[in-house]
Amino acid sequence: MNETIASVTELNAMSLAEILEALPHRYPFLMIDRIVDIDADESAVGIKNVTFNEPIFQGHFPGNPIFPGVLIIEGMAQTAGAIVIKHDSTSGRKNIVLMLGVDNARFRKPAGPGDTIEFHITKMHRRRNVGRYEAKAKVNGTVIAEAEITAMIVEAAS
Repeated sequence: MNETIASVTELNAMSLAEILEALPHRYPFLMIDRIVDIDADESAVGIKNVTFNEPIFQGHFPGNPIFPGVLIIEGMAQTAGAIVIKHDSTSGRKNIVLMLGVDNARFRKPAGPGDTIEFHITKMHRRRNVGRYEAKAKVNGTVIAEAEITAMIVEAAS
């Protein structure tokens, strides 16, 4: 029974260790702590726990820490990239995902220390090695940012 539970969890979520295996990003630039509700490369929710001791808050902004919008976009892109890499790894290929563009980005509310940002990603379409993803960042169910992200999937250098 534990084996069944483990395989269901494995299919629907990615731990930090699995994210590190899929993405080349490392601290302090890794913007996701885990990914849940994965549906192949169709959709997923990335989780970022924002803490006060992150280096970005030394300068953004002292006395009024706000998590930068550009890092929210990066968290969206990393979530999309991780599920694509995980999905494509079943074919035996080792790929990386490169951001090609960000469209219709809107920032609605700030996030800061103590917040948990959820990056809700939904594939709009994918043709061969280019995918387009709708992304929404939420804190406590409220949309704080949204964008459309276009990415290219390329074979990783050995």
